[in-house]
Amino acid sequence: MQTEARVGALSSGHGSGGGTVDGGARRYSAHDQQQNHHQQQCQQLQHQPQIGTVAHLIAGGVAGAVSKTCTAPLARLTILFQVQGMHSDVATLRKASILHEASRIVHEEGFRAFWKGNLVTIAHRLPYSSISFYAYERYKNLLQLIPGLDRHRDSVSADVCVRLFGGGLAGITAASVTYPLDLVRTRLAAQTNTIYYRGISHAVYAICRDEGMRGLYKGLGPTLMGVGPSIAISFSVYETLRSLTFPLDLVRRRMQLEGAAGRACVYKSGLFGTFRHIIRTEGFRGLYRGILPEYFKVVPSVGIVFMTYETLKSIFSSLSADD
Repeated sequence: MQTEARVGALSSGHGSGGGTVDGGARRYSAHDQQQNHHQQQCQQLQHQPQIGTVAHLIAGGVAGAVSKTCTAPLARLTILFQVQGMHSDVATLRKASILHEASRIVHEEGFRAFWKGNLVTIAHRLPYSSISFYAYERYKNLLQLIPGLDRHRDSVSADVCVRLFGGGLAGITAASVTYPLDLVRTRLAAQTNTIYYRGISHAVYAICRDEGMRGLYKGLGPTLMGVGPSIAISFSVYETLRSLTFPLDLVRRRMQLEGAAGRACVYKSGLFGTFRHIIRTEGFRGLYRGILPEYFKVVPSVGIVFMTYETLKSIFSSLSADD
């Protein structure tokens, strides 16, 4: 410390030439340290055991299932609020609150009803999370092979773009493959006192019988429009901008319930017609019905899923290293 102080004092007292040499040395030293740190990181990544495809799929699927099970009560409250405007009058909508709806579920359906539809949620989330995490890793690797991008691999903006596009493509891929299970889950979770669908297999059979095979894909359009940015946001900034895609999620839920249990169709003019109908009958606030329990769900949901995924990846990497 004393030697450095003397050097600094001498350089400041000998004019601009000494200051330039001292500054250049410091800049060189800092740059050298950054290079060494980057090389150490690259060596650590090279020596880190890589897990295989099956391990990626298992880690992603289990992470999604654990997260959905932990946040199932809030997820069901969100769905019930989202679909209230379809067959409810204005007076009923004004009385809606999280505490009131939660009390109604406990009193009328029992505490276990908070997890109604959770089995099909897990059945949907296991392949969905597996495909999305696996596809995300693969899309990210493919995007990094784009000519010219390899020269900016250390750039923060390039990394964010790769994560956004990779996450969006992964979400669209996973949602397209597993969409029928998502629709069945919505219909089971939206049932209250009147039970029309008696389980997963009966729901699939009844939907195909009453509405045809196309009935299993109702609402796929807004799903794909919403899931791309939603998953991209999840993988890049952990869903801090979730409110951007919530109206599409609400419209998706309502389109999924069109014609369910023999009820008359409410929205008959497609995606944009559904938006107009909701705004006209419920106002702009109607597009965000149920967003409060959704916000309560976001932090634990994303935290649990990524924590579980990274934990399982570490376990599989350790097992791979031991072998």
